[in-house]
Amino acid sequence: MMDLLYLYIFLLAAFVGYEVISRVPVILHTPLMSGSNFVHGVVLVGSMWALAHAETPLQLVLGFLAVLLGAANAAGGYVVTERMLGMFAAKGDARAVTRKEA
Repeated sequence: MMDLLYLYIFLLAAFVGYEVISRVPVILHTPLMSGSNFVHGVVLVGSMWALAHAETPLQLVLGFLAVLLGAANAAGGYVVTERMLGMFAAKGDARAVTRKEA
């Protein structure tokens, strides 16, 4: 019974997350991500906690997927933030020049 509850919560969270993000205008998406990178870290820690307390194979699979997707989401948020900051860097900024050469 608990497995179905966890699966329901997982599917509900996936659906709500998709609906919320899909309604964000494109122009606000990057600043929104840069401002919410800390939330991705909290999600990742929560998914690691859920994986550590998993008991059944279904819980292990869902916990592993949560950690995998949470880590990808956190890393993607920082990549997008770095790219956004690079777009607004001054032309003489040494860090911006180094990034473009690499």
